Amino acid sequence: MRPEQLRLALVVGMLLSAGMLLFNPIEPKMNTQVIFDDEAMMKIREGSTEDENYQLVLRIRHDEGGLLTNNLTRVQDLLQLETEFLDGSNPDTSWDSCVAEDSADCEYSSLNIDRVITPFGAWSDAFDSRNRSLQEATRWADVLQPENEEGWCGNSANNAEKSAFEATLLMLPEGANFGVACPAFPGASATQAPASNEILWLVYVGAGGQGGDWNELNIWADKVSENTDYEISAAGVNMMYGKAKANAEAELVMVIIPSIFLLGLILTIGLRDWQVAAATIGGVCLVIGAELGLLSLFDFEFSVLDGIALPIIMGVAVDGAYWYSRSSRNRDEVRDMLFVAMITTVAAVSLALFSPIRAQRSLGLVMAIGIILDWVMTRYLLEDFFLKRRKVHEDFSGTTSTVNSSSVWAWPAALIILASIAVMAPPGVNVMDIEQFLPEDDPALVEMEELQSKYVLASSTLAWVVIDLDGGSEEDYQKLQNLQLQIGHHPSVISLETGMLRTPMVIGITAENATTVDQAVEEGGETLFLDGSLAQRLQHEGITSGVAIAVFIDGQNSEAAIQFMDDLDLLMERNQIEGVVGGDLPTGAQASKTFEESRITQILSAGLVIFIVAYFALRNPKQAARIAVGSIAIGAAVDGMATLFGGRGVNTALAVLLGMGFAADYLSHASANHRPTRLDMSARWGAALSSVSVFFLLSMTTFPPAKNTGQLLTISILFSAILATCLAMVHTGKTTHISEE
Repeated sequence: MRPEQLRLALVVGMLLSAGMLLFNPIEPKMNTQVIFDDEAMMKIREGSTEDENYQLVLRIRHDEGGLLTNNLTRVQDLLQLETEFLDGSNPDTSWDSCVAEDSADCEYSSLNIDRVITPFGAWSDAFDSRNRSLQEATRWADVLQPENEEGWCGNSANNAEKSAFEATLLMLPEGANFGVACPAFPGASATQAPASNEILWLVYVGAGGQGGDWNELNIWADKVSENTDYEISAAGVNMMYGKAKANAEAELVMVIIPSIFLLGLILTIGLRDWQVAAATIGGVCLVIGAELGLLSLFDFEFSVLDGIALPIIMGVAVDGAYWYSRSSRNRDEVRDMLFVAMITTVAAVSLALFSPIRAQRSLGLVMAIGIILDWVMTRYLLEDFFLKRRKVHEDFSGTTSTVNSSSVWAWPAALIILASIAVMAPPGVNVMDIEQFLPEDDPALVEMEELQSKYVLASSTLAWVVIDLDGGSEEDYQKLQNLQLQIGHHPSVISLETGMLRTPMVIGITAENATTVDQAVEEGGETLFLDGSLAQRLQHEGITSGVAIAVFIDGQNSEAAIQFMDDLDLLMERNQIEGVVGGDLPTGAQASKTFEESRITQILSAGLVIFIVAYFALRNPKQAARIAVGSIAIGAAVDGMATLFGGRGVNTALAVLLGMGFAADYLSHASANHRPTRLDMSARWGAALSSVSVFFLLSMTTFPPAKNTGQLLTISILFSAILATCLAMVHTGKTTHISEE
């Protein structure tokens, strides 16, 4: 194929790929599913007969303040609001009114409400179980008389009353007067309703198994707050992921567009040729569009975190423009350098594809594809144009930099300084949780801390224990009962305490007269949460194959979550039970621990891969070793610098690998035995500063993964350019040619 035909084919192919976005646009997600792989949740999704749902939290107070729960009028108002929320009878407060066929503005269509758990709904059921109606009462005495001396926490309480007590304990703040919910508590009385000035609602929403836009619940809460006398706000971890997603999308858009103009300006100044700058920017935009279209064609699940790769791809693309247009190297030398730079960078980044953390694999793939497409664009589409625009002469006499004997010590000295940064950096890794995706001073984090200090429900998190068993086996059922009992004794498990009774928040499958799991499910013993929303029977082809047990554990202690996971693994092994333990906090904490234990190995492995790839391309062990050693030094130093920029974490791991890729890129330019020239120095630093301009903008965002990545990549580029400059001073004049084959 002639060069003109190849260029035409590539342009048409990229344009067609970019055009796929018109028919299948990217819809980025932000939830735990796209961050890490939770084996327990994966098994639940495979075996559950119920649609997956998610827990969202609403916080409710009255506009005028004051007590809410013992004001009968306000209680009945909120019972009515709960009904309207579900049945859509009032357009001012309903959810369904938005998704009606005649609705002109459907804002909440990606979510559907499966179930709502409220304290007042549970109270109403408790009173109904004694033939008393909370909705029709005109005064509290209508439902509180005759007096229930033990309340809803006593030994004589029925299931509905026990659920009402659970709801009161979980959804009213600490310090509330429990009244009839538990007269045994200090200050409580069976003749009084529980007293509190705010409550929580727990909303279960379905999102088609793909995760939803949790911000839709915020929109509904704002609407109801405006149309009623109640202040409603969405809270909880999932809502915070929704806020992080909205923040990230807005900020990345605000970064990408200015980055294009800023990069174009810097290129024009650095290259002194607006046409080369325009061609480079046009090529970058085509590369990004082609990659996104290609990913959408294969139904790639694009997360908000993957968007961080887009400005990075822009920053990587400038190398070719500078080296073809401004350096003293001929066509073949530049080709060879850019090829080695591409394969070593991709080799470093590709290690992320083997990460146990899904977000790293996804972002690594997006980066690797973008880097390869950048190289293809430069090598096959823009190379001839860049060379035609070159304004230097082939005789480079007079442009050679002076190298004195002391300059050769710059290379080892730079390596020692980088190693010192790595050695002096403190150890430790941040736990991968929602706090890694919101700014430290975000109001949502402040509100979450307040909720965690006041509510049992907010301070806990769900862990999942998924075990394999035979639904018709009496032996397996007995093992399940014993396991559920033993789980309840673990110190990490949240318990409902009445002073007389301790009830661990272990939501499994059990029934009084059942001898098998299938029988227990058919009996359908319900509690506040056991309604298909949490504990589930898992099936394969209609036959029970396992059970998912939901366990509420301390949500503020990551070490305890890891210990819970380890202890449960040992317990199941000892009892000869096949199963896995998961959940957001245990899985995230375990991923962070794994990263802490393997981060040095990852850096060394990336260095080894870079050496192998560089040696394969260069056939020169000395050059390959210099590239690999320099890359390891940069990686270790950047990993150390991460402690200064928000802390080291799993979201900085890929920045370290990419920093090593940049180091390999710049060192591949400098490692050849080519005497350094002012033009080469200009090309190296022009490319570095152009990339830094994009990464600096990325570091100005408030979305922590983007901010940290931008900061670390800025440092990586500067370190790499300095180290490459030091390495270039070592050479005396021989030139080594390699092949792309």
